Amino acid sequence: MVSWQANDGIKSAVVGLLSSGLSGYAFNHSDIGGYCAVNLPFIKYNRSEELLIRWMELNAFTTVFRTHEGNKPTCNSQFYSNQRTLSLFARCAKMYKAWYFYRSQLVKEASQKGLPICRHLFLHYPNDRHVHNLSYQQFLIGTEILVVPVLDKGKQNVKAYFPEGETYPWKHIWSGKLFTEQGSEAWVEAPLGYPAVFIKDGTSVGETFLENLRNFGIL
Repeated sequence: MVSWQANDGIKSAVVGLLSSGLSGYAFNHSDIGGYCAVNLPFIKYNRSEELLIRWMELNAFTTVFRTHEGNKPTCNSQFYSNQRTLSLFARCAKMYKAWYFYRSQLVKEASQKGLPICRHLFLHYPNDRHVHNLSYQQFLIGTEILVVPVLDKGKQNVKAYFPEGETYPWKHIWSGKLFTEQGSEAWVEAPLGYPAVFIKDGTSVGETFLENLRNFGIL
């Protein structure tokens, strides 16, 4: 659904992403913006511009970055609807391209070990009981990138959780702020175009990702 819902909307897309990854589907994604719109007199589900942009941010950190007009294109905001959506689509596409080198590594690993690209935190932090309670709130790309997407209408920040058992500090890619306390939560600003994404500070993957973002002119 072109909605913010947990059972059939952007939140459920993350649940499907992570659960299918655990079921052997290492490469997966969702339609940017969702697919199913409803435009009846008594019920309406139409894709808003905000939902489209947040879904762009989400899918910039999945295996495939792909839009879909949906089953009712004229009822939905599209990436080509105006200059703002085009600009933010280009920005998210650059985010997607910036971790291409790591995506290639993870695809190779998936072919050898069956591990998904996008992972639930409990795969790498099984002794942290808090991560067992997470569903769609955040996920890992491999082991090096932590993504905390905005999945609620009107929100400009998110609550990130930094798991126990991690030896590296997590660095917020846009501000450079370090989060060093294991097993802690923090509210992080996430205006449109700046999804809450963190790298392990001082690792080659993280530094290469940041360098690519700089080269693409978005950091």
